[in-house]
Amino acid sequence: MSEQKATEARNHRTMNLDSMSTGEILRVMNEEDKTVPDAVNKELNQIEKTARAVIDSFNKGGKLVYVGAGTSGRLGVLDAAECPPTFGTDPDKVQSLIAGGEAAMTESIEGAEDDPEQAKADLIEINLNENDTVIALAASGQTPYCIGGLEYSNAVGANTAAISCNKNSKISEYADIPIEIEVGPEILTGSTRLKAGTAQKLALNMISTSSMIGIGKVFQNLMVDVQPTNEKLKKRAKDIVARAAETDEKTASIYLERAHQQPKIAIIMLTLNCSYEEAQTHLTESNGFVREAIKLVDKESARLE
Repeated sequence: MSEQKATEARNHRTMNLDSMSTGEILRVMNEEDKTVPDAVNKELNQIEKTARAVIDSFNKGGKLVYVGAGTSGRLGVLDAAECPPTFGTDPDKVQSLIAGGEAAMTESIEGAEDDPEQAKADLIEINLNENDTVIALAASGQTPYCIGGLEYSNAVGANTAAISCNKNSKISEYADIPIEIEVGPEILTGSTRLKAGTAQKLALNMISTSSMIGIGKVFQNLMVDVQPTNEKLKKRAKDIVARAAETDEKTASIYLERAHQQPKIAIIMLTLNCSYEEAQTHLTESNGFVREAIKLVDKESARLE
């Protein structure tokens, strides 16, 4: 008999789940969920290696690609979809492939996850190359679609990582950087949309956010590349500029207009009391990092005094 995966084992705390009251069910779920961050913590070194690989890809003009199925695949799609409005990235910079395609976001596509060749075809379609990083997502750690994706990614020389929720996972064997977040048995046996899904979501939050910070998408703790595409985001952009440049909202609004709705440029214009063109130059010279742009000018000013 093969060794049972932790994601498929029965949780001894919930053997009578069907006879528990709603309150008891919620309490045990909450207690089990509290164990997830500790499991993620044990894999921080591997998560950091993955984030550094993604930063390296971004700096080379490459992209981040998630490959997954079911809940894991949907989490990848969610994370990728949130990058453009949050960090002002091109939609191609962070992409996600899910077994079964777009329809699999809202319905189960039977058998799609068992086709490794489809993952290869999907990666070919998005022109995967050696500058990219591919992260396979599979709670079980043995999804053929993910394995096929990693095999092709390795063949073209891309960075590869795999996030699973079982130790010694199959997909780990195909990844440069294996991340195995073992959260243990679910309260509902095999329902990996629960703790396993939460663990994967936490890991994706860490990887995408830290990698975006690593390429200058954040100043202090502010989303300075946010795209003001609706009323909520327009207000957020104005608030960001006001806080970063320590000014009032009216002034921030005026400078956002002058900066063509680019918060980074507006912040530099206000902080350094410079023109739009000068702010652009400073930002380019600092590789897109607002803090470095300000430091460079301050250093130059100090040198000339």
